[in-house]
Amino acid sequence: MGALMKSVLLAFLAIVLALGLILFPEEAFQASLKGLDTWWRVVFPSLLPFFIISELLIGFGVVHFLGILLEPLMRPLFRVPGIGGFVWAMGMASGNPAGPKLAARMREERAVSRMEAERLAAFTSSANPLFIFGAVAVGFFHNPRLGVLLAAAHYGANIAVGLIMRYYGTGEKGEKKGRPLPAKNPFRFLHEKRIEDGRPLGRLLGDAVVQSVQTLLMIGGFIIFFSVINRLLTVTHISGWAAKIAGTVFPLLSLDEDLSEPFISGLFEMTIGIQGISEKAAPLLDQAVVASFLLAFGGFSIQAQVSSILARSDIRFLPFFCARLLQGILASWLTVLLWRPVYEEASAIPAVARSFAEEQARWGHFLSEIGPPVTIIALAVYTFVFLKRSVRTND
Repeated sequence: MGALMKSVLLAFLAIVLALGLILFPEEAFQASLKGLDTWWRVVFPSLLPFFIISELLIGFGVVHFLGILLEPLMRPLFRVPGIGGFVWAMGMASGNPAGPKLAARMREERAVSRMEAERLAAFTSSANPLFIFGAVAVGFFHNPRLGVLLAAAHYGANIAVGLIMRYYGTGEKGEKKGRPLPAKNPFRFLHEKRIEDGRPLGRLLGDAVVQSVQTLLMIGGFIIFFSVINRLLTVTHISGWAAKIAGTVFPLLSLDEDLSEPFISGLFEMTIGIQGISEKAAPLLDQAVVASFLLAFGGFSIQAQVSSILARSDIRFLPFFCARLLQGILASWLTVLLWRPVYEEASAIPAVARSFAEEQARWGHFLSEIGPPVTIIALAVYTFVFLKRSVRTND
């Protein structure tokens, strides 16, 4: 009966969405263009290099080399293998959804168990510094100093989630560990993994480009899809009704109820929500608390991307979703806790923060300028490699 109701509910939601597209075609079209613009200007060119380099590092054996070096740190702290340090670093540097993608990749390599992969995916999902400082602090709030507070709360909550998730699955019977790395010379192990992979450089590079572009095409589809959903919820006033409900809860949390409307939008698409928060005439601390929650939660758009990536393996999505809620709560709490020492009273931080944030903003502007041609060139290369391989397969 439960499966039947799920099928009926999914069919009903699909019909409602189709009706929304029919009734509001112009709004849906404009929303899809906005999502496409975000994808090809920022998301694709910013994530593509990290995805390609990650695949190359895996193929060259560098990840397993780092795994031996980082094992004494990652295993005691987070109960994951040393290669989790690589996943964590790449996740923070490139942003969502790189961390969960690499966690799933490590699971495919059998370098981690399912439980370890679920722990990894849970705490390696984060926004990158470029987005926090450049887009949010400077672009939306016009306040570089706020970026230090948001980053400290965001990455502090990220670490806290990792420490908490180390206890996840402790009582589960038959918990297995990933294939242990041998205690040998790291450079010798790097060489052995490279030989074991066996792919020549050209093939390895081609595989990296194809797999990375395919993942980014999927991400682009989700960005456009949720941009349309968010717009349809707005024009049908469903977001407004949900905001009224949230508006009754916000005062209980000592938050300005005017922030409830962009908060609801941010639950679906994080960037739209945080931009709306910055435009409200609410106390800055309240704005920072709600923005911190959305940064950590990520929005349903990012979570749908991660769900699609994890579905290719045996990694369960529920632990990831619970971790996002937990990180959102912890990030909001840390924002309040760090407000006075980091934002109001710190004397040395503002100058450093302003310089770093302005540099991130300049890089973000440069990225938006070169993003479209980079995306077009990358898609052309992908098409060439894909067609060439298809011809070889048919022959």
